[in-house]
Amino acid sequence: MKSHLPAPSADACTASAALAALIADEIKTHGWISFARYMELALYAPGLGYYAGGAHKFGDHASGGDFLTAPELTPLFGQALARQVAQVLAASRPYIIEAGAGSGRLAADLLLALDALGCAPESYAILELSGELRARQAATIARHAPQFLERVEWLNALPEKFSGCLIGNEVLDAMPTHAVRWDEAGLFERGVALAENATGEQLTFAERPASQALIDAAKILPVAAPYRGEISLVARAWVAELAGRIECGAMIFLDYGLPRRELYHPQRDGGTVRCHYRHRVHDDPFWYPGLSDITSHVDFTAVAEAGFDAGLSVLGYTNQAQFLINCGIGELLQEHTAQKVGADEAPALQGGRARNALMKPLRSRAVERSALSSPLRILAVADGDTVTEADLRANLRANGAVSVLLSPNEMGELFKIIALGRGMPQPLLGFTRGDRVHAL
Repeated sequence: MKSHLPAPSADACTASAALAALIADEIKTHGWISFARYMELALYAPGLGYYAGGAHKFGDHASGGDFLTAPELTPLFGQALARQVAQVLAASRPYIIEAGAGSGRLAADLLLALDALGCAPESYAILELSGELRARQAATIARHAPQFLERVEWLNALPEKFSGCLIGNEVLDAMPTHAVRWDEAGLFERGVALAENATGEQLTFAERPASQALIDAAKILPVAAPYRGEISLVARAWVAELAGRIECGAMIFLDYGLPRRELYHPQRDGGTVRCHYRHRVHDDPFWYPGLSDITSHVDFTAVAEAGFDAGLSVLGYTNQAQFLINCGIGELLQEHTAQKVGADEAPALQGGRARNALMKPLRSRAVERSALSSPLRILAVADGDTVTEADLRANLRANGAVSVLLSPNEMGELFKIIALGRGMPQPLLGFTRGDRVHAL
């Protein structure tokens, strides 16, 4: 047991043991599986994987979640993103696909914000294979945007062709990735095998010569042996598949990652695979399979290449802070403060943690201190207004959430946004300033 991680419940341990047995059986059949296959099973095995089981994933400590994503921090995130989505819908058609909609909060916020802008989509499709998450998404939308629930549909697969806007918020980082190692003898793939110890069999890393597909992908990477890292063939293939289906519109991906030359920097030797459990980060993907989220940083250069090679234009690439500022999050925060929104605006900030290895715990006092020092801070007392303590706390939470979204030491720089599309006006709103396409 890792001493810094909370002990799983008995039921969680039982579910994990069942998944471990499933994985062990596959290893025994084949003698070895790739880390990408292990990650696929650990996250998506029907009924047992992290996203396919019944465990609570998204939310703060109090709700039993493992991490927070930007939509859970504040509706202002979705409201800012809606301005960019509205531009895409106006140039294509009023149709949205969200891949992996998480808790459903972003869908609810986007539907409400787009309606306020006068351009609510005719249909909002969610690509989600987990029955448990579908139920939670439906409940979230029914609670926050019930008037739009009938416009929402859940997909088992992508449509053959579509026009509109596709959104992927923290989707690419959870796609199975291949673990690899370079040395003077060539490229090796780090897969998963079984080893005997005092308590029985355990999962462990084991290497094989890399496949030709990995060798081909590695040829263009700026790596000098010895080095360990990841190559996500799945993410590249998925983006290319999407690119072949979009007729007019844009795909917007929001995730943490780097351009290739930064991702494969010598100081990042060891790779970027990280695991997330109850707002704690650890680096052991074999610890209780199925109970931790497993992620790796996105190679945004590979994403851009996959889309471009399939005929799409790279419409923009920048960090989250610049994108949200371009989309008017400062103005939205001012409006929020002026309206004195109620105290339940951002409950996720109470003791929550966002899903990335570099962020500090977002505890309420720390957030309120950051809000007070934020360059976006707005005085809560206006001439002639009476401001209650609840108003002040709500405004502090909103300011604190936006500070976390924009701060270069928090999510502002770590998270990036890339847009790929066909038939779109340029520049897109979110990339009018600070576009970094040249850095890809």
